Amino acid sequence: MSSVNRHPSVHPMTNRQLFLSHIAQTSPSPIAIEMVKAQGIKMWDADGKEYIDLIAGFSVANIGHSHPKVIDAVKEQVEKYMHLIVYGEFIETPQVSYAKLLTDHLPKTLNSVYFTNSGAEATEGAMKLAKRVTGRSKIIAFNKAYHGSTQGALSVMGDEYWRNSFRPLLPDVYHLDYGSDEAIETIDSDTACVIVETVQAESGVNKPSREWLASLRKQCDKHCNLLIFDEIQAGFGRTGSLWAFEQFNVVPDILLLGKALGGGMPLGAFIADKKLMKTLSNNPVLGHITTFGGHPVSCAAGKAALEVLLESGWIAEVKYKEKLFIQYLKHEKIKAVRSAGLWLAVEFESFEFCKAVIDKCIEKGVITDWFLFAPNCLRIAPPLTIKEEEIKHVCNIIVSSLEEMTVKRNSIST
Repeated sequence: MSSVNRHPSVHPMTNRQLFLSHIAQTSPSPIAIEMVKAQGIKMWDADGKEYIDLIAGFSVANIGHSHPKVIDAVKEQVEKYMHLIVYGEFIETPQVSYAKLLTDHLPKTLNSVYFTNSGAEATEGAMKLAKRVTGRSKIIAFNKAYHGSTQGALSVMGDEYWRNSFRPLLPDVYHLDYGSDEAIETIDSDTACVIVETVQAESGVNKPSREWLASLRKQCDKHCNLLIFDEIQAGFGRTGSLWAFEQFNVVPDILLLGKALGGGMPLGAFIADKKLMKTLSNNPVLGHITTFGGHPVSCAAGKAALEVLLESGWIAEVKYKEKLFIQYLKHEKIKAVRSAGLWLAVEFESFEFCKAVIDKCIEKGVITDWFLFAPNCLRIAPPLTIKEEEIKHVCNIIVSSLEEMTVKRNSIST
């Protein structure tokens, strides 16, 4: 007889209490708002309060939440089939169709798609592919880089604070400064790959120079290394072009995708030339394998979302909307605004002040956050569908929140 108490509690726990009791926590102080609906750029909590999503689920909802064409695609695929067999065995139409659509909009050398469950898993697969193709182990990564939190991805994360508690990690990983000459000089004939964000995300939206990325490409070609571009956050129109690397005129050997790839469903991918990718299929066979990677429902959702994006004019509007944010975000407490399309970092003097502003924004109905390696910067990455009047509205809220926190701080100090 089970000793588990199956009698309901006299005072049933609230969803918040259940969340804190039974959902593994990732920080001591989660936002912990119970959202019950999301549509377009807006979300609603259990009390009916409306919020504007200014981070798009961390660059996932590039076409907004719950787009009807994505919902229809999900429903249609669910009625046909969901999981069938381990990835890569059966011909599953959603995978094939989505891979074709992606490669139709990529350079000809990026023609083979390996779907995963997430961006972090795409990072893992790409590192294995680089080692398999080159027969080398040395990996060059960058300080303040973020490629995921699994152990391999963590090994190339660019901050010892996040790595140290989980050592030992992968050996032979070298972290250099993003944009530095030293990084170029460190690439040699022992290097398997260089993994780099086309626009560095968690350092607070930092763009490299065209010349530096071109130098990475040239040095990798010289020593027969693979160049991996991480566009897990930068892809799908976020920076003002479908792929951020298009603005630099440099093509990687491997492209990492995630976030917006699934249209709101879990999906990642690493993409390379077929002649490289086929090395994972032999010696050993099943050199890389996943059960749920490229789930047919996720692929159907992602394909529908990409089709919506390509058919819309939203990418063409990104640069104009970027300028609007910069125009409206004016306050003496703002030290700098860095941007790459609809992806901005608003820099303040400290994390404490930034967090106070973020909390005030959320209180006023605007969801925003900070950056892992730039905690003094407020994150802005709304759905690309955001309208001009909505940009002005959220900027007014940010500025008014800034002013309230400034007045509060001044009153405390006096």
